[in-house]
Amino acid sequence: MKVVVIGGGPAGMMSAITAAEKGDEVIVLEKMNALGRKLLITGKGRCNITSSLDIKDFISNVPGNGKFLYSSFQNYTNKDIINFLQKQGVQVKEERGNRIFPVSDKSKDVLDAFIRKMKELKIDIRTNSKVVKIEVKNEEVKGVRYINKEGNEILENADKVILATGGKSYPNTGSTGDGYNLARSVGHNITKIKPSLVPIAVSDKKSETEDILKQSKAFPQIEQVLNL
Repeated sequence: MKVVVIGGGPAGMMSAITAAEKGDEVIVLEKMNALGRKLLITGKGRCNITSSLDIKDFISNVPGNGKFLYSSFQNYTNKDIINFLQKQGVQVKEERGNRIFPVSDKSKDVLDAFIRKMKELKIDIRTNSKVVKIEVKNEEVKGVRYINKEGNEILENADKVILATGGKSYPNTGSTGDGYNLARSVGHNITKIKPSLVPIAVSDKKSETEDILKQSKAFPQIEQVLNL
């Protein structure tokens, strides 16, 4: 079976690895000039890999409909990703707040582990390749069309297509919302997106800022955080 993965972030790389381990021919199409651009800046460049919490406790901390994540996290847990990375030579450590980081404190080590595994599995990685259309015939996905680094439009036939483009959180890393448009183009409904983790820019004095944040229902434990 031939599988095309759209997106070369962590989800796309893991999807590609999983498919290749099952014997599929896999192509990864990434529109940026390198894989894992956003991964490199996570955790301030240290890569906050996952949480050490049990799945139930972890999901209870997810705002909104956290139960939606149960099936995914039951099939591939935080322990699974830790085991995967350790097999690739990346040792991890736990820090405050149940956060798991690489011992090296370098997100590049995590990215390199993904890429090494992909090369080991002979996955075809194509950067500077922007997917512009998912090909559908008789209500079945048949492949994709993408623009390569030379600017040519290429038709890539495939038995399966995995859409792993990420959201719209960081355009400079390639997260520009392309996946929403591609999904919509083949008939999927797109729920309204909203920010989940955002910076707060203030110009008030420290004491005034503390008063504002303590009164906000969005920060129930802000007093503890401010006192750290």
